[in-house]
Amino acid sequence: MVYLILMAAVVLEVIGTTALSQSQQFTRPLPSLITTISYGGAFYLLSWVMKTMSVGVVYAIWTGLGTVLVAAIGVVYLNQKLDLAAVIGLGLIIAGLLVLNLLSSSVSH
Repeated sequence: MVYLILMAAVVLEVIGTTALSQSQQFTRPLPSLITTISYGGAFYLLSWVMKTMSVGVVYAIWTGLGTVLVAAIGVVYLNQKLDLAAVIGLGLIIAGLLVLNLLSSSVSH
C-alpha cells in the first residue's frame, strides 16, 4: 500500500511540474492552480509514506521517477529534444532506482 501512495505522489508531482511549465511564471490561472494543488497533494502523500519508509529512500524514488517521467512528457507532448548525455543520465537514474529497490536492504520489500 505504501508504494501505491508513493506512486500517487509521483503522479501528482509530475502533473504539477508539467502544469508549472505551462503557467508562465504563475500568470496563467488554471495551470497555476493545478500546480499548487498537485504539489500540495504530492507533499501530503509523501508525509504519509515517510511514516514507514526513510526520507532518503522516499525522496530518491519520488524525485528519480518524477525526473524521468517529466522528461518523457517533455519529449512526447512538448516536443522537447534530449541529447545522448540526457538519455544516458536518465538511464542512470532508472538504474539507480532499480538497484535501490531490488537490492538495497534500506527499502522494505
